Amino acid sequence: MARQQRRSAAGAPATLSAFWLVAGMVFHVLQTCGLLSTHLWQVTGKRLSDSALSERRQTMGADFFQRLLDHVLARIAQAAIHPRAFYKGWLLTGMDGTNWSVSNTPPIKAGVKKTRSRRRAAAFYKLSMTAIYELGTHNPLAARIGIQGESEMQLATALLPCLRKDWLLLGDRYYGLPKFVCALLALSQPVQFLLRVRANLKSRVLRRLRDGSALVEVRDRTSRQRLSLREIHARVRRRSGQWVSIRLWTSLVDPKQYPAAELVALYGLRWEQECAYKELKIHLRRSPLLLSHTLVTAAQEIACLVLAQAIVARVRLTVAEAHTPVLQISFIRTLDLFRSLWSIAPALTDLLPAASVPLLLRRLVRCLARQASPPRRHRSCPRALRQPVSKWPRLLRNSNTKGVFQFQIIQCRA
Repeated sequence: MARQQRRSAAGAPATLSAFWLVAGMVFHVLQTCGLLSTHLWQVTGKRLSDSALSERRQTMGADFFQRLLDHVLARIAQAAIHPRAFYKGWLLTGMDGTNWSVSNTPPIKAGVKKTRSRRRAAAFYKLSMTAIYELGTHNPLAARIGIQGESEMQLATALLPCLRKDWLLLGDRYYGLPKFVCALLALSQPVQFLLRVRANLKSRVLRRLRDGSALVEVRDRTSRQRLSLREIHARVRRRSGQWVSIRLWTSLVDPKQYPAAELVALYGLRWEQECAYKELKIHLRRSPLLLSHTLVTAAQEIACLVLAQAIVARVRLTVAEAHTPVLQISFIRTLDLFRSLWSIAPALTDLLPAASVPLLLRRLVRCLARQASPPRRHRSCPRALRQPVSKWPRLLRNSNTKGVFQFQIIQCRA
């Protein structure tokens, strides 16, 4: 990679490749505190001032980090070893968007406009991101960062070429639109999907199926295409909870091989995408706000956080044994243990013999394996707001219900 000459704080010349700069930035976001220059010195042994690093990051831009994400992020789950990450041979994946709050620094305030609502302007400018995750491992597969103010749908459309023919894509009601389905079907390789759909979208029943689902025809107003899909209506209830009606569209049309009840239960795994975002935005970050001073470096920070999450996902995969689901290996425990190792590793290079390092890693892996969490409880929390601005009920006290989901398939009407 290209090298760039920089002067350190002591005045001595320092040469740093883009590879080691990215490695230092990823190591930096994995730490709970400290300066980038300090963490870069721990990783590379090179001393550069924070101002020199800031200039270097500005010259790299955001496109370099987007290309890096496209090149580095990859699938890690294997059907033979991680069966819970698959459904009948399809890798379970999810797509969803999220927003990041950036700091109110002078460069950012001068270059962007904050979103306005009935409660005046937002406190912080938001950078949007849409990502695809392995639902069974919380491993990021692809991501797009909207540095130009792109919407979630624009970023999602840009991610579609990243989908693979052996993936099953799960999406919420934001993606359950004829326009998005047309984009999925227009891909060069077929992509299977299971999307939740709003109740007010029109469809015409072509044929009812034995399991209660139906083949329907949907018309996309934009392209004027007529789509043939399988539609499933169902009701879902937790123990001591209310019934909720859901409507799904899927490309899996065979009711014998893919029963409607199985697909309704399978859709509940889409929530793993929200859990992955919680790990990324709460457990991994050191601050509620991005710490970068410009939008370019903020996008770089997001990219490094995604890369750091991919590293932790691979560590969890290594710790999990064949009979232990990956998600029962605690993200927080894994992160805390290896944060300690990564912090002291530079100081131990001259103290530990090279042959003892693999032994140390194996013992750390066994330590984490013994601390595997029990299977996750069946629990659901109500959707409510403390200060509602929509039709959602007001949240007066925190509550949740426990128990296994109950499903009822509703016959599709003509």
